[in-house]
Amino acid sequence: MFFKRFYDTDLAQASYMVGCQKTGECLVIDAVRDISPYLAEAEAQKLHITHVTETHIHADYLSGSRELAAHTGAKLLLSDEGNADWKYADWGHEHTQKLHHGDTFKVGNLKVEAKHTAGHTPEHLSFLVTDLPRGDHPVMYFTGDFVFVGDLGRPDLLDEAAGGIDTRFEGARQMFRSLREQFLTLPDWVQVWPAHGSGSACGKALGAVPSTTVGYERALSWWTPYVERGDEQGFMDELLSGQPDAPLYYGRMKVQNKAGPALLGEVATSPLLDALPELTPAEVTQKLRGGARLLDTRPKDQHHVVAPVGSVNIPASNTFETWSGWLLKPEQELILLAPAPEAEALRRRLWMVGLDNVSGFIGSADHLPAAPAQPFAAAELPQHAGALILDVRNKTEYAAGHIAGAKQLHAGRLAWKLDELPKDQEIVVHCQGGARSAAAASLLRAEGFKVSELAGGYEAWKQEQNVVGRS
Repeated sequence: MFFKRFYDTDLAQASYMVGCQKTGECLVIDAVRDISPYLAEAEAQKLHITHVTETHIHADYLSGSRELAAHTGAKLLLSDEGNADWKYADWGHEHTQKLHHGDTFKVGNLKVEAKHTAGHTPEHLSFLVTDLPRGDHPVMYFTGDFVFVGDLGRPDLLDEAAGGIDTRFEGARQMFRSLREQFLTLPDWVQVWPAHGSGSACGKALGAVPSTTVGYERALSWWTPYVERGDEQGFMDELLSGQPDAPLYYGRMKVQNKAGPALLGEVATSPLLDALPELTPAEVTQKLRGGARLLDTRPKDQHHVVAPVGSVNIPASNTFETWSGWLLKPEQELILLAPAPEAEALRRRLWMVGLDNVSGFIGSADHLPAAPAQPFAAAELPQHAGALILDVRNKTEYAAGHIAGAKQLHAGRLAWKLDELPKDQEIVVHCQGGARSAAAASLLRAEGFKVSELAGGYEAWKQEQNVVGRS
């Protein structure tokens, strides 16, 4: 048996390859849209990708299952569970099989059984794998967004990001049943491999280690006592409390992943076929006048010194994909401000969240219209009387402590809530330490708002209050 975990640290997302080395067949579970790592690994291991599947209709990234199946000719296996509102559409793949609870299929000498584990989403499946040459006992359980290390998938995303109304309550009840009737019926030794790790917004307290076991979660998880004593209401109350804000781009991801993500070769810019062109300052300026957005991928300190007019600052760090999904929209033409060696890699990272409309890059901000955008020190906040203080942290951070009178609006919801903000009033933007607020403030500046930033965020403000209190 062959096994490999692929992990995207930005999205905190895991996908998997399991295969039979004797027959040369393998399965990929929960692929991301850049399929090159799976193709390279299969080639290195002398395996053929014969099966592609996913645990559910994802919300936080654009699925690569259709792309991978189309490229390899593999059988595409998708859930047919759930209600009519959230079933997979016909993705147009010739070799597609719809899966129901209890269905099995073989990948060489491996048996894979689909388990309907509703809760996070109505159609959610988990996959129980048995290595038949070693016996009839299951060895691995790929749980998607059902059971994480130390936590569970949140059941409120259809409400929070996809326009659902009170679906969270039925989702929580389904999660309770899935734990009782599916997860806790398995032997303790079964390995659990989830689709997300620490940092994902698909749960509220995910562990940082990559895997767990049924027995470990049975013994130590917060939810076991509720399930074992049949306390459904207590379980629901705890599961639904304290969930972080869901970024609103999740709604777009849900719709695209349900319908079938566009194949990369079919999008307007054909990114698999065309090299990303380097643009001149004059060409960039012309495109910006036509409505394009400049994506400044430099560190925030460099952006603050020379902020190109009309640019959004999302540094090329380990949050690039996530924050791009927060602040950018797929219909807008994008130009990357990034060094030539990095531009192509950044474009591929934008694919992950369905931002395909990248028309070129420029390597330097020189000769572009620009203005400084330096944040002000926390001690200067009283000089900004009359400003709207905008807290772009999530609601749980805000609840733990905030500046009096501040309006909370998570950065991942900002791009869809601009009409709630005043154009004729100064807006002071802050987060916890200054990173998220720098990106959010750059979007507001690009949209024509009068914006300033609180240097060091809430932490700096709180320290300043302590200094003032001691003096």
